[in-house]
Amino acid sequence: MTRRTFLGVMAGGLAAPARVTVFTEEGDFPLERSGARWAARDVLLAWEGNALVLEAPRHAVLKLRVRWPGGLPERWRYLGDQWERSYGDLEWRAGNGDRLMPWYFLASDGKAARGWGVKTGCRALCGWQADPAGVSLWADVRCGGRGVRLGKRRLAVAEVVTASSERGQSPFEFARAFCRKLAHAAILPAAPVYGWNTWYYTYGRGLTAESVRRDAAALASLAPARVENRPFLMIDDGWQEVPGAGPWTRGHAGFPDLAGLAARLRQDGVRPGIWVRPLYTAEKLPAGWRLEGNRLNRRVPEDRMVLDPSVPEALEHVRQETRHLARAGYEMIKHDYTTFDLFGRWGFEMTQDLTNAGWAFRDSAKTTAEVVLDLYRALREAAGGAMLIGCNTIGHLCAGLAELHRIGDDNSGQEWSRTRRMGVNTLAFRNVQHGAFFAADADCAPITPQTPWEMNRQWLDLLARSGTPLFVSAHPEQLSPEQREAVRRALAEGATPRAPAEALDWMETPIPRKWRIDGKVTHYDWWAAE
Repeated sequence: MTRRTFLGVMAGGLAAPARVTVFTEEGDFPLERSGARWAARDVLLAWEGNALVLEAPRHAVLKLRVRWPGGLPERWRYLGDQWERSYGDLEWRAGNGDRLMPWYFLASDGKAARGWGVKTGCRALCGWQADPAGVSLWADVRCGGRGVRLGKRRLAVAEVVTASSERGQSPFEFARAFCRKLAHAAILPAAPVYGWNTWYYTYGRGLTAESVRRDAAALASLAPARVENRPFLMIDDGWQEVPGAGPWTRGHAGFPDLAGLAARLRQDGVRPGIWVRPLYTAEKLPAGWRLEGNRLNRRVPEDRMVLDPSVPEALEHVRQETRHLARAGYEMIKHDYTTFDLFGRWGFEMTQDLTNAGWAFRDSAKTTAEVVLDLYRALREAAGGAMLIGCNTIGHLCAGLAELHRIGDDNSGQEWSRTRRMGVNTLAFRNVQHGAFFAADADCAPITPQTPWEMNRQWLDLLARSGTPLFVSAHPEQLSPEQREAVRRALAEGATPRAPAEALDWMETPIPRKWRIDGKVTHYDWWAAE
């Protein structure tokens, strides 16, 4: 198998696709090629450079299937990404032509490596299939669960990127370099991000301004002294007036003064952060702002509303609430649940359907990806100088619009096996995105009486020395002297810039045990407590 066949490379760059099929609400049909254009029934797709541009003035388009011929090495293994967070489900696998790999995929025999992907910030939700006869790109351009109606608008669907590893470059090194090629834009923290998160020892219960200040005092005492890069204290879910929902401008009785609390936290020596679910609210807002599609999932109570961000007034409401928190002095805003609220599904449920059929955003001329991008841009603009961390967000779309991205599902303060499954897996397979798309957050290191310290100690050590963001989640009064000292060391490590840790056995197992950190090999035993 030659590099030319695999990549479809021609003089001047990637070859134009060989076949294009369009799927519309009126049915699916192939487009006929003429040079670098494909057209049929008033639908036209152009290949401009390595970008796909769609025109469909009278059709409601659902998807495009773009095909390049050329078989792939049968004995190689393949690694894809996930639609939003990963769920302990990333691993190198044998070839399967029916498997859809979101955003990009890598292929390798353990030595050489090759990759196909789309640039971040594209206007479609893109996934790949690779089979013995060729490679297919599926570009989902729907508006919610209906076809997008572009009218006279030309849609820049996606820009395709391919690459092969250089001589002597490991698959891990190639994956990091390939992610940099995929990055259309990125904004990164000026210094390592580290600190504390309230979630895994409270789960939102009993959280007050007083408890937060207690935690801030403990964090300040354990963090490195006399460094300008102070740690963050992230106030997670549980501070707001209505459990789990907005409004996001005021807290419950235990948080009477959000701005005053932020000022006091800075005086305590930490940087204040706060959690929001920006599209979900208990406020009495105009009915026209409601995202009707989410009702198909029967998950939204009558006294709650999911906002449709394609409605300009609803998006402005999100912008104003975010701006309020930034102006109150919160230096990091963690926005959560937006993928679930928009699609009505978690990432592992999205598969090829992504969402239920039969509904659309209010603005039917925009693709779902464009609606999501508009939301992320509004949050970015409203945050001003505050950092953003996207949780349950689409990493390929929030790149360049958030400094941090939660790359995996929740770890746990109650079940160690969940931290192993989610935390270790996502760090091993997605830390290649760190520094290319955003700072990649593999979630917290929980330390609780319900989970074994021997296991948490190892995860804390790996996360602290991984080069990625570190958040510890522990009740300070429940830490033993040994644990306090381990946290002190971890915070010092987390505040130190370093290259991302490399899982050396990532092609052999979804839960790697052998890691290269700072040029040295460290072994972890993730099952010792089983």
